[in-house]
Amino acid sequence: MDAPAVLVVEDEAMILVDLESGLEEAGFEVVGVRNAAEAIAAFDVAPNRFKALLSDIRLGSGQSGWELARCVRQSNPRIPVVYVSGDSAGQWGAEGVPNSIMISKPFFMPQIVTALSSLMNDPSNAAGPEQS
Repeated sequence: MDAPAVLVVEDEAMILVDLESGLEEAGFEVVGVRNAAEAIAAFDVAPNRFKALLSDIRLGSGQSGWELARCVRQSNPRIPVVYVSGDSAGQWGAEGVPNSIMISKPFFMPQIVTALSSLMNDPSNAAGPEQS
């Protein structure tokens, strides 16, 4: 069985490397990118490949993590979303997509793995497109 693919979006290179290596050690396949435009490009190539989105909120110029999650959810309404942020956690209730998790920086890798795993294993968050 293939490892579940997680799209990881983080504009700080060292944090991105830490997330990639930690998630790979936990058994995930990781596609790491530095901004929302790269994330959308990777997602659009194979949207069914991704079983979850992990995104920082502030991604430099361009779309924020909030906007990125809404964009991805337009294609896959139930994809699990985990946000990480050093300063935007207070906006999660108003800006975050439903059935998502917010983790404040600094974080510990087990928090990320647990959040992703719990959302991915929740039957109501099946990562496939909604059936009509």
